[in-house]
Amino acid sequence: MTVRYINRKEDTYYLHRGKTKTGNPKYFFSRKKDNGLVSTLPKDYEIYENPNARVFLRRIPPKVITDKELSIVEKGVKKYSGLKDFKLDVKKNKIIVFLPDQDMDLLKDLFLSIREPSEQKNISELEQRLKMNTTYSPMMQFVLIDKKTREFEVERYCFLCSIDDWIIIGGSTNLPKLVKEYSKHLGKDSLFELF
Repeated sequence: MTVRYINRKEDTYYLHRGKTKTGNPKYFFSRKKDNGLVSTLPKDYEIYENPNARVFLRRIPPKVITDKELSIVEKGVKKYSGLKDFKLDVKKNKIIVFLPDQDMDLLKDLFLSIREPSEQKNISELEQRLKMNTTYSPMMQFVLIDKKTREFEVERYCFLCSIDDWIIIGGSTNLPKLVKEYSKHLGKDSLFELF
């Protein structure tokens, strides 16, 4: 039995083992089912799927963000932003909120407007296919700045070509307060007025 993983786009990936130039083992996922297939995960490694459905094998990272903190962000973004679709990712001391690059409602309406009424029966299937192929970009992140007090700051991504980086928009305070105060700007123009 080989190690395989099906991502959110329903693509199947297989874990392969190869060698580096120095002869050390290297692991990678491929959609091809050819030589070098692996039957078990290497010790201390895990399968990781990023918000854009790319699949990697990575060393299990130390847990800095708690499950409770991740849940606070997930529930808060749903409640305060009103967004239907977003992805969360954890990188070291950061909880990153990714938003879709496409307007799903607009794409669905456009697709339905060019179809015959008889072809419009499976709207849920259309929505599922659109969602499977959606790409996401990071928009906001909650950064743990003090491990003892569990204080966070919030940053948004700045897309100005002279910056293209994260900028601090608020903090240092507790996570629920930051989520409540800043999540309401996600998906709105007001996000880009925060700095």
